[in-house]
Amino acid sequence: MMRIEGRITTLHRNAGAVASALTPDNLRTMTTIAEGDRVTTVITGTQCRSVIASVDDYLMNLAIAEDATVVSAPTTITR
Repeated sequence: MMRIEGRITTLHRNAGAVASALTPDNLRTMTTIAEGDRVTTVITGTQCRSVIASVDDYLMNLAIAEDATVVSAPTTITR
Protein backbone atom coordinates (compact mmCIF):
# COMPACT_ATOMS: atom_id res chain seq x y z
CA MET A 1 0.00 0.00 0.00
CA MET A 2 1.24 3.46 -0.92
CA ARG A 3 1.82 6.02 1.85
CA ILE A 4 1.61 9.71 0.97
CA GLU A 5 2.96 12.44 3.24
CA GLY A 6 3.08 16.18 2.70
CA ARG A 7 4.24 19.10 4.79
CA ILE A 8 2.87 22.64 4.51
CA THR A 9 4.75 25.41 6.32
CA THR A 10 3.51 29.01 6.37
CA LEU A 11 4.65 32.22 8.09
CA HIS A 12 2.34 34.23 10.37
CA ARG A 13 2.54 37.15 12.77
CA ASN A 14 0.62 35.11 15.35
CA ALA A 15 1.45 31.51 14.46
CA GLY A 16 0.14 30.14 17.75
CA ALA A 17 -3.31 31.61 17.18
CA VAL A 18 -3.42 30.37 13.58
CA ALA A 19 -2.39 26.85 14.64
CA SER A 20 -4.97 26.88 17.44
CA ALA A 21 -7.68 27.91 14.98
CA LEU A 22 -6.70 25.13 12.55
CA THR A 23 -6.28 22.21 14.95
CA PRO A 24 -10.00 21.55 15.69
CA ASP A 25 -10.63 20.90 11.99
CA ASN A 26 -7.70 18.51 11.57
CA LEU A 27 -8.47 14.96 10.55
CA ARG A 28 -6.77 12.01 12.26
CA THR A 29 -4.25 12.04 9.42
CA MET A 30 -3.15 15.63 10.10
CA THR A 31 -0.95 17.29 12.71
CA THR A 32 -0.43 21.02 13.11
CA ILE A 33 2.20 22.76 15.22
CA ALA A 34 3.37 26.34 15.69
CA GLU A 35 7.06 27.11 16.09
CA GLY A 36 8.06 30.74 16.28
CA ASP A 37 6.43 32.51 13.35
CA ARG A 38 5.74 29.27 11.44
CA VAL A 39 2.76 26.94 11.29
CA THR A 40 3.54 23.47 9.98
CA THR A 41 0.95 20.86 9.13
CA VAL A 42 1.76 17.32 8.08
CA ILE A 43 -0.90 15.46 6.11
CA THR A 44 -0.65 11.72 5.49
CA GLY A 45 -2.80 9.20 3.72
CA THR A 46 -2.94 6.16 1.47
CA GLN A 47 -5.17 7.50 -1.30
CA CYS A 48 -4.09 10.41 -3.47
CA ARG A 49 -7.61 11.83 -3.86
CA SER A 50 -8.14 11.88 -0.09
CA VAL A 51 -4.84 13.66 0.51
CA ILE A 52 -5.62 16.23 -2.19
CA ALA A 53 -9.07 16.85 -0.68
CA SER A 54 -7.49 17.25 2.78
CA VAL A 55 -4.93 19.74 1.44
CA ASP A 56 -7.69 21.69 -0.31
CA ASP A 57 -9.79 21.87 2.88
CA TYR A 58 -6.74 22.77 4.94
CA LEU A 59 -5.76 25.66 2.65
CA MET A 60 -9.28 27.11 2.86
CA ASN A 61 -9.24 26.79 6.67
CA LEU A 62 -5.76 28.35 6.73
CA ALA A 63 -6.95 31.41 4.82
CA ILE A 64 -9.89 31.85 7.20
CA ALA A 65 -7.69 31.35 10.29
CA GLU A 66 -5.17 33.91 9.05
CA ASP A 67 -7.93 36.44 8.36
CA ALA A 68 -9.51 35.82 11.77
CA THR A 69 -6.25 36.30 13.66
CA VAL A 70 -5.45 39.51 11.79
CA VAL A 71 -8.93 40.92 12.46
CA SER A 72 -8.86 39.97 16.14
CA ALA A 73 -5.27 41.09 16.79
CA PRO A 74 -4.99 44.07 19.10
CA THR A 75 -4.07 47.32 17.41
CA THR A 76 -2.16 50.25 18.77
CA ILE A 77 -3.65 53.68 18.26
CA THR A 78 -1.20 56.56 18.28
CA ARG A 79 -2.18 60.18 18.61
